[in-house]
Amino acid sequence: MQTHEARLAALREELKRRELDGFVVPISDEHMSEYVGEYAQRLAWLTGFGGSAGTAVVMLDRAAMFVDGRYTLQVRDQVDGRLWDYESIPQTSPVDWLGEHAAKGARIGFDPWLHSPGWAKAAEKALAANGATLVAVESNPVDAVWQDRPAASAAAARPHDEALAGRSSADKRGVIADWLKAKGYDATVITALDSVAWLFNIRGSDVSRTPVALSFAVVLADGTADLFIAPEKVTPELSAHLGNAVTVRDRAAFEDALATMNGQTVAVDPDRAVAAIFRALEDAGATVVEERDPVVLPKAIKTEAEQAGHRAAQARDGAAVAKFLNWIASEAPSGRVSEMEASDRLEAFRAESDRLTDLSFDTISGGGPNGAVVHYRVSEETNRQLEPNSVYLVDSGGQYADGTTDITRTVWVGPDAPPAEVKDRFTRVLKGHIALAMAVFPKGTVGSQLDTLARQFLWAAGLDYAHGTGHGVGSYLSVHEGPQNIGKGGRPKEQELLPGMILSNEPGYYKTGEYGIRIENLVLVETREIAGAEHEMMGFETLTFAPIDRNLVQTALLTGAEREWLNAYHAKVRAIVGPQLTGAPLAWLEEQCAPLRA
Repeated sequence: MQTHEARLAALREELKRRELDGFVVPISDEHMSEYVGEYAQRLAWLTGFGGSAGTAVVMLDRAAMFVDGRYTLQVRDQVDGRLWDYESIPQTSPVDWLGEHAAKGARIGFDPWLHSPGWAKAAEKALAANGATLVAVESNPVDAVWQDRPAASAAAARPHDEALAGRSSADKRGVIADWLKAKGYDATVITALDSVAWLFNIRGSDVSRTPVALSFAVVLADGTADLFIAPEKVTPELSAHLGNAVTVRDRAAFEDALATMNGQTVAVDPDRAVAAIFRALEDAGATVVEERDPVVLPKAIKTEAEQAGHRAAQARDGAAVAKFLNWIASEAPSGRVSEMEASDRLEAFRAESDRLTDLSFDTISGGGPNGAVVHYRVSEETNRQLEPNSVYLVDSGGQYADGTTDITRTVWVGPDAPPAEVKDRFTRVLKGHIALAMAVFPKGTVGSQLDTLARQFLWAAGLDYAHGTGHGVGSYLSVHEGPQNIGKGGRPKEQELLPGMILSNEPGYYKTGEYGIRIENLVLVETREIAGAEHEMMGFETLTFAPIDRNLVQTALLTGAEREWLNAYHAKVRAIVGPQLTGAPLAWLEEQCAPLRA
């Protein structure tokens, strides 16, 4: 097997052959997906980086790896510092770096099927200021040197039960058609895999941890649609499910189909569609209008059926997590449990229900200092034993046909009591979690207006965390879903929170080289009736139910209201999860959920 050094050298030789002076390698696919299929894992193959967000820039004489604060530690563990410079986003972007390092006359390649049009325009401008040129390649040079590159998945797509979706595909397409007619557009191109899956009520197995099928769609103003998907994925059952209003075409014919849209006004999302799609439509003579994917918002607002399914999935998932936490409490203090064994055991507990179709992401199973790596992924090289008297962080989730889960718990591995600092940090994170869970806010509120609630107790001690507080979650779809989020802000046109949206509530604290703390539940935005209210008000329904480690709570730091919330939460955990347990796990759960006294 080639070393990463040999792979980098091979890519440079390929660039020379193509008369390119550099090339940009993102984690992306033709759908701008966060998680990509094995065939599209170009960055991981080239560099060894296993995170879900990052970009490499390869020049003939130097190379740089760009990641955000979630991966600051991970990138140094996985990517060879002899070969790559480490750059932090947003302090330094790949575009800025190219503008600084590309020489006059340099030709820098990019794959237009992996980048947004906005990125391409910014890179072109930055390079032009230096006298350099951005070159769209016809084929990806990484693929030319990746000798054992996997083929794209050929797994069949499958219908998603309308009873779980709560709406028919025809109804969803009708809503999109009405939007097109109201805007005066002829068609819209849907490129995001989860949008296509939601719109047609289909699911697939083409991307690890996300139940989607590789496909594109064009929806017309009359409610009909073309679905571009590989023929081997289409079963008689799927054809019957799609109906006569949907024309199934080969995914390989997608680019040629765009070339036939001369004279049409076509809406395309510049954040979710790649530059090549815009170029193909413009070359065809279509009028391209930049609009947010019209599926994004209705997908984020869960139907009553999806909400009910999610609660059922959470109850099932909570029982698996409770069994796991009981197992950790019993076995980990021996020092004989590894991070990988713990991760595997948690998946096994989830699989006991026979309803698990996949995990919703690779489990973050971090003991001690590995827990301080925000998006840590255990490997054979990094796997460590969970040491007695240490902090263990586990962030995990499951994909069930009725819902997608995501939960983080941080526990103390005894047998001794945790140190005062750890309890202080944990309790400050818990207080922020409770503050957000208890928030009541008026219609029109955006996530950045709530973010401070979760950080305030850490800020009071001069502490913070380098990630968002909450992300949207799909319904048997992507574990990270927009447009809703809770973070520090700064995003243009931030989405207001609306009833039916599901988000995570996950403040944290990370002490590099020692331990990490995060407490994560999923919450549902709901309306709130308040006597005498002069505005339409909303709040959160907590959806996730598993014990929060009482051993790490500094009770004196909690207010009476916070203690009442924690006791009420644990009472619900006991009521929802308890009936699914017996024996030692049930006894443990009852002990963990007993009321916390002042």
